[in-house]
Amino acid sequence: MDGRTKLALAVLGIIVILIAPHLFYQLFLIKVICFALFACAFKLAMGTAGLLSFGHAAFFGGAAYVAAHAAKVWGFPFELAVLAGAAAAALLGLAFGVISIRRHGIYFAMITLALAQLVYFVALQAPFTHSEDGIQGVPRGNLLGLVDLTGTNAMYYTAAGIFLIGYLIVARIIHSPFGKILDAIREDPARALSLGYDIDRFRLLAFVLSAALSGLAGATKTIAFQFASLTDVHWATSGDVILMALLGGIGTTFGPVVGAVVIVSLDEFLADSGLPIQPIIGTIFVLCILLFRNGVVGTLERWLGPSAPKQAETLVT
Repeated sequence: MDGRTKLALAVLGIIVILIAPHLFYQLFLIKVICFALFACAFKLAMGTAGLLSFGHAAFFGGAAYVAAHAAKVWGFPFELAVLAGAAAAALLGLAFGVISIRRHGIYFAMITLALAQLVYFVALQAPFTHSEDGIQGVPRGNLLGLVDLTGTNAMYYTAAGIFLIGYLIVARIIHSPFGKILDAIREDPARALSLGYDIDRFRLLAFVLSAALSGLAGATKTIAFQFASLTDVHWATSGDVILMALLGGIGTTFGPVVGAVVIVSLDEFLADSGLPIQPIIGTIFVLCILLFRNGVVGTLERWLGPSAPKQAETLVT
């Protein structure tokens, strides 16, 4: 994909963000935006560093609880509450990484799942999380003391701005020398080690960055919806973000965004239909894997140009 095509797609994306509130319910769009950022953060861990984590809900939900508590109990303004959530997720990611980063494949995945379940039970029992009731009535506050976020319109554009910042950070990391080293480590760890790279240190840094961005998404969501719940830290949320990334294309930068749009939209619009949501989503995922091995965006890139990345096929198989 050449520079002009990328510029055209970027302009189109900004136009879509600007006009979307006039076409769809804004809280629904905010949910899509937050999960799109969450999926991009997961892509950084799995698609770039090759770390299949089953515990990313711990970062998303942990940040949600911290941000909600900081805003409601400590009286933090919006930006500080969100940053507190992201920082807490980064620290949690560091703790997870120190414990699990030396393991690989399914062993790494199972350790992250076990640690995430530990966070879930802490959220279930800790007094400040209010167990199954969650933290409700979280104030949105003001952005930089200037913009009142109580209105849904202002909150939407603030969430969209946070998403764009997070997406640009992910894209910059992927295409930086650091990202290229992560690619090399994912493809051939033994060779990267022989070249003198400390592969565990690079993986740990990528994992912490992914956790921090996941926390940014979770903190933004909890402030926007004004509550934090156990759903945010449940293992199913980790499964959802894996599904989003693979469905859109784990080997692409924009694929996880498309996957998040599809999954959140299906979940939202099937909720009142009386149809079984999870079996339908699971069927779509299986069909996508069978027909589009590189995900939706990955397959489109392969059709449009021979130089499109082929990472997703390797990761899925």
